[in-house]
Amino acid sequence: MSARVLDGAAVAAAIREELKPGVEAFTRRAGRPPGLGIVLVGSHAPSEIYVRNKLKAAADIGCRADLVRLAETATLAEALQAVADLNASPVHDAILVQDPLPDTMGAGASQAVFDSIDPAKDVDGFTPVNAGRLVQNRAALAPCTPSGVIELLKRAGIPMAGAHAVVIGRSDIVGKPMAMLLLHQSATVTICHSRTKDLPAVCREADILVAAVGRAAFVQPQWVKAGATVIDVGINRVTDKAMVESLYDAGSKRRAAFEKNGALVVGDVHPAVEQVAGAVSPVPGGVGPLTIALLLRNTLTAAEGRAPWSVSR
Repeated sequence: MSARVLDGAAVAAAIREELKPGVEAFTRRAGRPPGLGIVLVGSHAPSEIYVRNKLKAAADIGCRADLVRLAETATLAEALQAVADLNASPVHDAILVQDPLPDTMGAGASQAVFDSIDPAKDVDGFTPVNAGRLVQNRAALAPCTPSGVIELLKRAGIPMAGAHAVVIGRSDIVGKPMAMLLLHQSATVTICHSRTKDLPAVCREADILVAAVGRAAFVQPQWVKAGATVIDVGINRVTDKAMVESLYDAGSKRRAAFEKNGALVVGDVHPAVEQVAGAVSPVPGGVGPLTIALLLRNTLTAAEGRAPWSVSR
């Protein structure tokens, strides 16, 4: 039997609807909507799409959303100044710097820019202050993608307490915060990475397997315990026809999409995993929409936390 498909797009739509009354209430009381400022450097094609989707989603629920666009040739100093301006802005409650930054900014540029964001406006949860709060289970602003995974699991009724969760990937953006959030749900968590010995065997122990490694179809069916829940965080653009043909049957919608567009977005999990797992999140339509929905939730949370009437001020 095929696995149950966890519809992230539907959950994201529900979250956006749930946020609208809070956005309206804040706007009435503050005399302005919650404000999101996004810094985009250069013209990285995927980033352009991500930013456009974020701006539209914010506007759709009544938030103010502004784009600060810097040229591909912008310096680190210019990026830091853009963040400083948003830090000082009275109408921007939330700041997001779209990664990646151009290589010309130098090694460590992303970390320097993230570190300069006011933690109260850090809706990605990337600053050291918010990362520390996450470890202590008292973060108001947690990273959006891992938070979206938790929402998906909760709303699907997937039990986390007592479950063995395996996270493949140890990035500061997804892997580490994902492990922390699962731990806070009382899961027993194993983090895997490139040095993990016998990775397939470790994955087969998982009740919940989260793949966030950035390699197309990396997780194979034989790595998955029968009935396990598999969450695919990967977003990989594939242009190799032979690879697509090895993943999808002739006549499938996914194969047809590749033939039409010459490229296909696939996850870190092989499609055949659906025949083994109990539940899977698809790519696209799984975790991606939830990342934006949780960004919007964090924007409202940041606005409420900065409001003159907030008890946390």
